[in-house]
Amino acid sequence: MTQVVRRSLAMPRLLQRGRLMRSDGVRIQRIWAMSNSSTFTIKPIRELLDRYLSKGGRGKIIVDPFVGNSPFKLMCISNDLNPDIMADSHKDAIDFLKHFEDSSVDILLFDPPYSVRQVAECYKGVGMEVTNETTRVNFYSRIKNEIARIIKPNGIVISFGWTTMGIGKGRGFCIEEILIVPHGGSKNDTLVTVERKHQTNLDILKRKDGEKR
Repeated sequence: MTQVVRRSLAMPRLLQRGRLMRSDGVRIQRIWAMSNSSTFTIKPIRELLDRYLSKGGRGKIIVDPFVGNSPFKLMCISNDLNPDIMADSHKDAIDFLKHFEDSSVDILLFDPPYSVRQVAECYKGVGMEVTNETTRVNFYSRIKNEIARIIKPNGIVISFGWTTMGIGKGRGFCIEEILIVPHGGSKNDTLVTVERKHQTNLDILKRKDGEKR
């Protein structure tokens, strides 16, 4: 069942076709669904991804550094640390992302382990050593820095987790859409954040410099 978050006087919003439309243009939707360890198979999440990938992603470079059992993996340049998972490569996500050139990716799906504990479990699950480096909070920051580097201006990042932090305004991204998926009981909601990268002055200068060459 689709629910709309209650209106707040502190933040004017418009209601459009069952979605909550904030005055700053961010679309917010809340849809209940059963939880699933394969995030992308959860119905409202799969529908959102289908909208961006199947309908809006034709001819674009799509990257997934934590592909797992994603039903969209054949549409992506994929990576997974687990060698038993079908993927294009099996590296640490940050090493995988470093192979991409600056501003070369149109859409990136960011569905990492949601906590430091889950990061440790992933490493142990494939027989890799868990170090201070892999379990520090900046584990996520370093990956986000690489994502910000490789996404094209106007490109999209779709992040999944327990927060809506996404890649962040400080890295040049603006939130366009948030999907809240509650699962009931004591389970955490799954939050999906869709962000678009701004075209910065530096991006414009780089493009113009490339055109001159």
